[in-house]
Amino acid sequence: MSAALGRPKPPRLAFITGASSGIGQALAQCFFDAGWQLALVARREAELRAWAVGQGWPAERWRVYGADVAQTDSIVAAGHACLAAQGVPDVVIANAGISVGIDTAERGDIDVMAQTFAINNVGMAATFHPFIGPMRSRGSGTLVGIASVASIRGLPGHGAYCASKAGVVSYCESLRGELRDAGVKVVTIVPGYVDTPLTRGNRYGMPFLMSAEAFAKRAVQAIEAGTSYRVIPWQMGVAAKLLRVLPNALFDRLLAGRPRKARKT
Repeated sequence: MSAALGRPKPPRLAFITGASSGIGQALAQCFFDAGWQLALVARREAELRAWAVGQGWPAERWRVYGADVAQTDSIVAAGHACLAAQGVPDVVIANAGISVGIDTAERGDIDVMAQTFAINNVGMAATFHPFIGPMRSRGSGTLVGIASVASIRGLPGHGAYCASKAGVVSYCESLRGELRDAGVKVVTIVPGYVDTPLTRGNRYGMPFLMSAEAFAKRAVQAIEAGTSYRVIPWQMGVAAKLLRVLPNALFDRLLAGRPRKARKT
C-alpha cells in the first residue's frame, strides 16, 4: 500500500448558523463528538466563542464567525471567510431562524413578517450561496435547510412563521433538483417541538416535545445518510400528515380558540 493510500483522511467540516443556542448549539456538539471540524456562525459571536471555549475543545477543531443572516452581505462574508480559513465544508446547515406571532391588521407586524422572511428564507439562500460553486467544482457536499412541521399547515397567529417554513421546504426541494447532477445533496430537516429558547415561550401544548440534544442526534444521522426530507420525531410527522388531509372546515374547528404565538410587541 502506498503512503498516500495509508494516509488518514482529514476531519470533515460542518458550517452551522445559529450556533449560539438551541438546535444549532446541539448540532455543533453532536458533530464535534463525531470527530468533525466546525465553522460556527452567530450574531452573538462573543457568546458563541465563550461557549466553545468552555467545552474545552482543541482550538484547531473549530472557528467562530460573527454574522447576521438577515444581512445578506454579512452571512456571505462569513461563508467566504470560512472558505479561506478552513476550506470547503462537507456540510452546511442553515439553522438560524426566528419564530414570532403576527396580526396582519397591525401595521408593525408587516415589518415583523418581512424580517421573518429575511432571516428564515433569504438568509438561508445567502448561507448556501458561497458554497454552491465550490461544492459543484468538488463534486460533493451537503446543504441542509432546517424547516418546521409548522410548514405543513397554516396555524392562526403564526402566518409569518408557517409561510416562511413552507418556503424553506419548497426552496430546498427546488435546490435539490438544481444540484442533483452536481453531486451536491440537499437535505430538509423538519423539527417538531424541540425544547429551545425559541419554544419555551409558547402558550400552548407541544406534543412529542424532545430535547435539543436528542433532536440533534437524529438530525445528524439523517444528514449523514443524505436523506432528502426527514421529520423529527417521526410521531410528529404522522400527526402533521393527518392534519394535512383534514377537511378545512374540520381543521378550522379543531384550532378554534387555540392560543396564538406571542407577537413581537
